[in-house]
Amino acid sequence: MNHPLDNKVAFVTGAARGIGAAIVRRLAADGAAVAFTYQSSSAAADALAAEIAFAGGRALALQADATDAKAIATAVDAAAARFGRIDVVVNNAGIFLPGTLDDFSLADFDRTVAVNLRAVFATAKAALPHIPDGGRIVNVGSTNALRVPFGGAAFYAMSKSALTGLAKGLARDLGPRDITVNNVLPGPVDTDMNPEGTDFGRSLHAFMALPRHGRPQEIAALVAWLAGPESSFVTGADLLADGGFAA
Repeated sequence: MNHPLDNKVAFVTGAARGIGAAIVRRLAADGAAVAFTYQSSSAAADALAAEIAFAGGRALALQADATDAKAIATAVDAAAARFGRIDVVVNNAGIFLPGTLDDFSLADFDRTVAVNLRAVFATAKAALPHIPDGGRIVNVGSTNALRVPFGGAAFYAMSKSALTGLAKGLARDLGPRDITVNNVLPGPVDTDMNPEGTDFGRSLHAFMALPRHGRPQEIAALVAWLAGPESSFVTGADLLADGGFAA
């Protein structure tokens, strides 16, 4: 079997469920040892780590709130101590708090930025000393960074569009070390955060070229490609996996 990430170590944030869990499974299947964080879903995180170990892989579940930079740094250091280094960082933790300008609170704004943007900076900064030349940083953004065809998503879209500038700038800064930095921009994906079977979920299909939700495994496949050797000339890019939502 092809294992493009043999002897690599990955660190994934917010990965006990949904897209994050699919990313952990895919990176482990591709041969990587995977450390991943969770906030409160300890049972799901332990089950995921046990599943990977049962399949012959290596996984480490670490509790860390994405908004707590010290906790994230501690988790990064624990992963590097266990596995020796960190070759791939996947910033997957994210939240969507809906609201319009007249009812969106400052606390909601601050939390949106803290999880969707500040945590990406904090994780990348903590991991950088452990990343060898040729490493990878992949951020999970959103197609809403490019298109917002419904109300109540302005501040979520803002937080995700900021990742474009961050990735482009970091790609320049880290390019001399052959470290690539890219964003994956999913569209609607069938998870607890955005289930396909609701009225809102089904309404999104009208905006798409492929009228269905994506599967977490489809997003994980793109993340895995960016983490692997075949993407070595791709950096500072936004890669859409959105069923044509932004087409």
